[in-house]
Amino acid sequence: MSDKVEVENVNTPGKITRVDAAKYNAMYKALMQVLPHEAPGMVVKDVIAEAKKHLPDDLFPGGSTAGWWVKCVQLDLEAKKKIARAEKPPVRLYRLD
Repeated sequence: MSDKVEVENVNTPGKITRVDAAKYNAMYKALMQVLPHEAPGMVVKDVIAEAKKHLPDDLFPGGSTAGWWVKCVQLDLEAKKKIARAEKPPVRLYRLD
């Protein structure tokens, strides 16, 4: 299994970035646990706070870097149309499945 995973960015279509697979997968799992299935969704600061509760401490000691990883996984999942953001500010996220 590769130690990297390719991610997309909804804001820059066609651009692929490789990131740490273990951290990506842990954050993906955490986001899927906390994001609601209906709009308007959760504001990002609440997503970060809730996701931290589901992250392994060996990868995210004390929740460090969780905010960056939420954004990384969020933009990838938006590009893949697995999550969406509400139409009006503030940014609120929800699952599409």
